[in-house]
Amino acid sequence: MSWLTNFVRPKIQALVGKKDIPDNLWQRCPSCDEMLFHRELSANLSVCHHCNYHIRISAASRLEMIFDKDSYERIKLPTLHLDPLKFRDTKRYTDRLRDARSNANEDEAIVVAKGKVGGLPCVVAAFDFSFMGGSMGQAVGEGLLVAANEALSIKASLIAVPASGGARMQEGMLSLVQMPRTVIAVEQVREAGLPYIVILTDPTTGGVSASFAMLGDIHLAEPSAMIGFAGRRVIEDTIREELPEDFQKAERMLDHGLIDMVVHRKDLRNTLISVISLLCQKTPNDLTLQSTDPESLNLSKLENEENSSGNKEMIGN
Repeated sequence: MSWLTNFVRPKIQALVGKKDIPDNLWQRCPSCDEMLFHRELSANLSVCHHCNYHIRISAASRLEMIFDKDSYERIKLPTLHLDPLKFRDTKRYTDRLRDARSNANEDEAIVVAKGKVGGLPCVVAAFDFSFMGGSMGQAVGEGLLVAANEALSIKASLIAVPASGGARMQEGMLSLVQMPRTVIAVEQVREAGLPYIVILTDPTTGGVSASFAMLGDIHLAEPSAMIGFAGRRVIEDTIREELPEDFQKAERMLDHGLIDMVVHRKDLRNTLISVISLLCQKTPNDLTLQSTDPESLNLSKLENEENSSGNKEMIGN
């Protein structure tokens, strides 16, 4: 009996048994609940091909999408005190930071890089919502200051790509003072006559929307992105009224003149190049003004690497 159990059965199971299938091959669309194959999703720039929902992407993917191929480099951000208030709720703040860094594969909720967009110099500050909800603490505020100073130094356009739930509560007042700091930083860029462009992604809320995110010379937004300050439930409970279904959506913001354009992700780079060249009164490199090609951007490989590690057409005014 032991011979059948220990030798024959394992051999049979090895031949006919189920193979292990990675659990990151499929992703459910948050909007329509359709299951999306990871290769098709990456090829479509993480946009659902059933309902056109723009799924959140990492800051690293955002940089690959915006900059010219192999033309950018990340800017190292200063190291700050990790836990100035020694904050603890259900777990220590330092433990939350460690977990966030492991999950997001980034040191903080913001990534800053400089390079060329359509052959024109740009500095991009992109948020990563997977890092503690893209919350703005000291490090994020410092990142915006570094991006603004770099744009001033090399006479480049500044592009901010917020994706945030607001201020980081674990840093208390220190997180709130990042609002005026970032406002001053972007005002210096504008006073120098350099373009400041904001790409509003889902979600852009709280202290981020109340500061630098709504001060751009031009505001672009991805379709259906949530843009606002307080959450829908909080507002409804406060005013005791039911809000419209499209409340705080990018398209409604466009209709009310709060943003300039709603742009599909595949058209975002070309639109960005056109806007920057107009503001700078320069002609972009014709070779870089072309349809977004996921293969040339290497987004598929980038997203697959992130997964394997464990984790409208444009509307204009």
